[in-house]
Amino acid sequence: MQSFSQQLSAFACQTASSDLPEAALSVMQLSLIDWAACAIAGRDEPVAQILRAQAIEEAGAAQATLVGGGMAPARMAALVNGTISHALDYDDTHFAHIGHPSVAVIPAALAVAQKIGADAAAFQAACLIGVEVAVRVGVWLGRDHYQGGFHQTGTAGAFGATVAAARLMGLSAAQCQMALGLVATRASGLKSQFGTMGKPYNAGLAASNGVEAAELVARGFIANPDALEAAQGFGPTHMGQGDPLALAGLGEAWLLETVSHKFHACCHGLHAALEAMNDLLPLRPEDLRAIEVRTHPRWMSVCNQSAPMTGLGAKFSYGTVLAMSVLGHDTARLDNYRDSLCVDPALQALRARVHVVADDRVSETATRLKVQTRQGIYEAAHDLIAPMDLPQRKAKILRKAESLLGRDTAGAAVLAVEGAGSPAEFAALLA
Repeated sequence: MQSFSQQLSAFACQTASSDLPEAALSVMQLSLIDWAACAIAGRDEPVAQILRAQAIEEAGAAQATLVGGGMAPARMAALVNGTISHALDYDDTHFAHIGHPSVAVIPAALAVAQKIGADAAAFQAACLIGVEVAVRVGVWLGRDHYQGGFHQTGTAGAFGATVAAARLMGLSAAQCQMALGLVATRASGLKSQFGTMGKPYNAGLAASNGVEAAELVARGFIANPDALEAAQGFGPTHMGQGDPLALAGLGEAWLLETVSHKFHACCHGLHAALEAMNDLLPLRPEDLRAIEVRTHPRWMSVCNQSAPMTGLGAKFSYGTVLAMSVLGHDTARLDNYRDSLCVDPALQALRARVHVVADDRVSETATRLKVQTRQGIYEAAHDLIAPMDLPQRKAKILRKAESLLGRDTAGAAVLAVEGAGSPAEFAALLA
């Protein structure tokens, strides 16, 4: 029987583009648009300026475009663009993977595609295959890996980035497995970096490590091809659970299709509450007496700041974002999370009426609301993993892209992806 890494490698390199389902490719295209919007919007963040400056100073072969301008070798471009695209923490999430798959895979695939001159179809197929592998490695590693302090975006993401690069470069399944074994000694990312520039850097490391491993193997580098799952391999030494369900339906059922895109510019733990509140709006603030939020206990220590006084703190506060929603502040807009809003008397009065209750009967992806008004009591619930049809998802992503980039640039991103523009044309948007 083939090992875990052998099955992943065969899937990555031997799946024909004609066998890729239209539904999965359509979701991947939406993730490409979403990724581009997040990357371009984050190009002036401090961490973006630092990484881009280092790449330009070191120079090297002009193989791939940097977000914000400039060219660099493929693996450096992957590092820079992976970091920048996660700088705002507004990119897609997969709850089974427990991480952000696109920011690790797309920058690696784009850098290699530009370097070798791949066409749009090959690039998008590599992105789809790479994200699917990243998610399945995340499932295979399991919650123990995440709870132990490892950031799946950087760890599982590196394996997805590797197979995306390997597929584009035309590596065989055996070479791809060798690259997975090699990147096992490079994959990294710690949750202790959360709240610092180190968190988006984890995504950049994953993308860069994937490109490097594939390029080295293509040159004849020899590593342990079983280093992902072997004794003293990545999984056993990084608290991986080795979940056998990670391979269930590989090549037939596509876990990518259940990816969750962020439609609010705050912690993903708050999104279910905001979506539930949307079902009850409009509400008059003066009529509100109390809002009860029932959420899974894990979020109590993540995004339940009761009275934040900064825009950053507001992104981790049930009370603040729900008050923003009721008061008509668009929670999808980055510039609405500002310090001045936190001292607004109307917002402070409203968020004081929000009471958050830990309830382990509520799933990690769901929230239940009970809103008491002068007119009566209203209830709503939402689960982020509830199915969303493609037109609805697309409409939400386009609104988000327009909010971040403006209508013209967002439209250009859609055209570059759906019009099957070359990777170079897609990358030109980033500059």
